[in-house]
Amino acid sequence: MNISYCEKCIENKDSIFKVLTKTQKKTLISGINCISYKKNEIIYKEGFTPSGLIQLAKGKVKIFKDGISGKEQIIRLARHGDFIGYRALFANDYYNASAGAFEDSIVCIINKEELFKTIGENHLFAMQIINFLAKELGDAESNIVSLTQKHLRGRLAESLLRLAETYGFESDNQTIKISMYREDLANLANMTTSNAIKTLYNFRDERVIELDGKKIRVIDYQALEKISRIG
Repeated sequence: MNISYCEKCIENKDSIFKVLTKTQKKTLISGINCISYKKNEIIYKEGFTPSGLIQLAKGKVKIFKDGISGKEQIIRLARHGDFIGYRALFANDYYNASAGAFEDSIVCIINKEELFKTIGENHLFAMQIINFLAKELGDAESNIVSLTQKHLRGRLAESLLRLAETYGFESDNQTIKISMYREDLANLANMTTSNAIKTLYNFRDERVIELDGKKIRVIDYQALEKISRIG
């Protein structure tokens, strides 16, 4: 696998690696392992231990847990440039969730020993990681509130907004840039698939969205935000 994807991630001036020296960047790049995954392939499974820091170089990924009767609960979405599986790495623990590819994806695994050595050498880098983890914790807390306090309509609207915010829109500025099974959308919104489909049709009838196979077009973004806000 060509590591040019991973070089771009580490050389990105907006990433947490921006405070590293050229030598430190080269050291991390030299220890990177890039792996490609096909759509629906598992990137890592709950209960396994991480070998390094995983960054998504290309594609879209879901982080999920298997719940009662094997039903998935999608707890996080990841896009190009995002890190996944980092909690287990920094806690020296097992993965407490699994990761799967929504579409063909490439991940870059930064060697754990080299990463920790660099953190010890560069306190600005350590602060970058602390800030990143704090922001991720805040997002996770907000998501928990949405899943536990909102009704079905509010949860589904919130999930559609999260998809739009994470993956953006296609050239029409309305179609969310992801093809998603209804079951995955239900797992993201913590609903049954039948309730997710019913609520989607309600949104369609209210002219909030349009449906085109696995694609969803947001017709009235403000209405969707209002539904999410009311809960």
